[in-house]
Amino acid sequence: MTIRKQRMSAAMMIALGAGAFCSPALAGVPEAQVNRLGADLTPLGAERAGEGDIPAWTGGLTTPPEGYQKGKHLIDPFAGDAVKYTIDASNAVQHGAALSDGYKALFKAFPDYKMNVYPTRRSCAYPQHVYDATRKNARIGQLIGGGNGIGEAIMGFPFPIPNNALEIIWNHTLRYRSFKLSREFATAPVTRDGSYTLITSQDEAVLSWSDPSKTRAEDLNNISLYYISHAIAPARAAGNVILVHETLNRAIEPRAAWQYSPGTRRVRRAPDISYDNPGTNTDGLSTADAFDGFNGAPDRYDWTVIGKKPMVVAANNYQATLVKYTDLLGKQHLNQDHVRYELRRVWHIEAKLKPGTRHIYARRVYYNDEDSWSIANAELYDARGTLWRVQEEHSVAQYHVPLCAFGASIVYDLQAGRYLAQSMQNEQRPINFFDDSLSVNRYTPNAIKQLGVR
Repeated sequence: MTIRKQRMSAAMMIALGAGAFCSPALAGVPEAQVNRLGADLTPLGAERAGEGDIPAWTGGLTTPPEGYQKGKHLIDPFAGDAVKYTIDASNAVQHGAALSDGYKALFKAFPDYKMNVYPTRRSCAYPQHVYDATRKNARIGQLIGGGNGIGEAIMGFPFPIPNNALEIIWNHTLRYRSFKLSREFATAPVTRDGSYTLITSQDEAVLSWSDPSKTRAEDLNNISLYYISHAIAPARAAGNVILVHETLNRAIEPRAAWQYSPGTRRVRRAPDISYDNPGTNTDGLSTADAFDGFNGAPDRYDWTVIGKKPMVVAANNYQATLVKYTDLLGKQHLNQDHVRYELRRVWHIEAKLKPGTRHIYARRVYYNDEDSWSIANAELYDARGTLWRVQEEHSVAQYHVPLCAFGASIVYDLQAGRYLAQSMQNEQRPINFFDDSLSVNRYTPNAIKQLGVR
C-alpha cells in the first residue's frame, strides 16, 4: 500500500518530499481534513477501512470480557483465536514484504525463531474525552522549538493527521496513558546461556499532558510528566531511585533528572538519564532514550516518513503477560509460543543522526501502529551502518480503561548475542491506571531520598 491510499493533506506530501521537518512551527491541518476524523479515519487518525487480512476498525474493545475481575490481571479476550500461519526461517522470504529488516535479521540469527500470526484484532480504544481532545488538537497543535516542543495542543494525541515524521514520533511520546498511574514491573537482562537475575522495580507517573484541568500545552509549566522509578529487588539494586521531570519544550529546558543511591545516601542530579547513556537496569543492552520505545528529545536526528503499509507486528499479547517468567524467557530469545503477532498497518519512519551530533545509534527505524501511534518495533544501527539491536514492543488493549499500552519491551542485541526483557508485569500486580493518591508535590529530590532509605 502506498501513502496515497491514506489520502493525506497536501502539507503531508510536501513534508514527505522534503524528507524532514525543518520549520520552527506548523499549524494544524485544514478543516476538511479534520472532518475525516470519525468518518473515513478513526477518531485518532487511522484508516477506518479494512484491507485484505486487516479488518475495519469498529470501535475497539471498550468493555472487559466475561470473566475479568477488577484488580486482577487482564484475561485474553481472544484466547479462542487459532494461529493463521507461522513464519520461520524456511518461509521468511515468502513473507518478506510484511517483515521488518529487524525481524529478518532475527530469523538469520536464530534458526529456531518463529512468529505465530493470528487474526488481526483492531482492539485499541480510548475514552471519548481523548477523542474529543485529539480532534481539537488536529486544528491547533503545533511543533515549536524547531520540532523539540509542542504548542497549543493538550490531552490525547497532538497530531492525528500528521504532516511529517516528527509529528508521528510526538504522537508516540504523548500518547494517552491515563493521568496518574503506578505499577510494579520486572526487568531481565538475559545472558548468552539463557540465565538472568530479575530486577523488580516500582514506578509511577503523573502525566500532566493528560491532566483534565488543563486546556492547552502552555498551561503545563513546560512539564509533560513527573516520573519516579524505585528498584526493590534484588538486594544489590534495591533502594536506587530515579526522578524525572520531563519537559514539553526541550528547546527551552532539557529534561531534569535526579538519582538517589543508597550507597552514598545522597540525591544527585542525573543528566545522564537521557539520550544514549545506558538505560537504568539494562546491563548496557539499551539506552536511556529507548525506554518505552523512544523517549526524550528528538533533536539529534533528522526524521523522515518512509511510508505506511501492512506489516507483521506483536499485538494483543495477553498470553505473553500471563505466563511465568521461566516460561517466557528462553535462551537467545523469548519463547515464541507465547508471543502473538498480527498483520497491522504501520507508519514506517526513520531517524538519521544529524552531522555534528553524537549518539551510539547513527540510524533508527521505527514502525508505529496506526491505531495507537505507539512504536511496535524498531531497528537500531551503529555508526558503521550495521544493524545492532532489534526492539519489539508488545501491545495490549487495556479494555478496562480503555487504552492501548505496552506489555513487555524486548531488545535483542545482535552483536552481544544477548537480549533484554523490560516492563514485564506477569508476576507483579496489575498496573493501576487510576492512582489518585499521586500528587506532583511528591516528585521532589527530598521525596526520592525518603523512598530509598525505607
